[in-house]
Amino acid sequence: MNEYSVHDSTGFNAYQPNGEVAADRWITVRHLFDPDHVETPAEKWERAQALFESRDYIKAAQLLAEVADEVPFQTDLRLLLARAYYHSAQLGKAEAQLRVIVDRDPVEHYAHLLLGRTLERQGRAEEAAPWLRLAAAFGGDLAEV
Repeated sequence: MNEYSVHDSTGFNAYQPNGEVAADRWITVRHLFDPDHVETPAEKWERAQALFESRDYIKAAQLLAEVADEVPFQTDLRLLLARAYYHSAQLGKAEAQLRVIVDRDPVEHYAHLLLGRTLERQGRAEEAAPWLRLAAAFGGDLAEV
C-alpha cells in the first residue's frame, strides 16, 4: 500500500498499487468526455465483464443481453450471459442461452455443465443427468458427476 492506494465501496476511486487508475475505471467514464460517444458492443462487453466480476449479475445480464442482440453469434458472450442469469437466479433465461450454445457448439463442455446445474437448480435432476455426464466426458473426466 502506498499513499495513492485508495478504495471505496463503489470502486470508482480504485487505484493500482503503482498509483495508476485501475483500467476498469476508465471503461465507465470515457463517455463523460465525449457527449457524442456511442458505446460500441466491445465497450459494453468490457463494462459487462467488470459488472460480472464485481458480482452485479443482474446489471451484467441486462448489458450482456443488449450485446447479444447486437452480436448474436459470440459463444463467450452468451456463456457469460448464461452465467449472469444463473447467478442472479434467472434460471429460465440461463437455460435458454445454454441451449443455444450447445446447439451451436455441441462440444462446449462448460455449457453442458452449467446447463446441467441450471436444470438441477430448477428441481429437474433427471433431465440434468445427461448434460452433466456429457460435461464430464467432454472435460476429460469420465467419473460419475
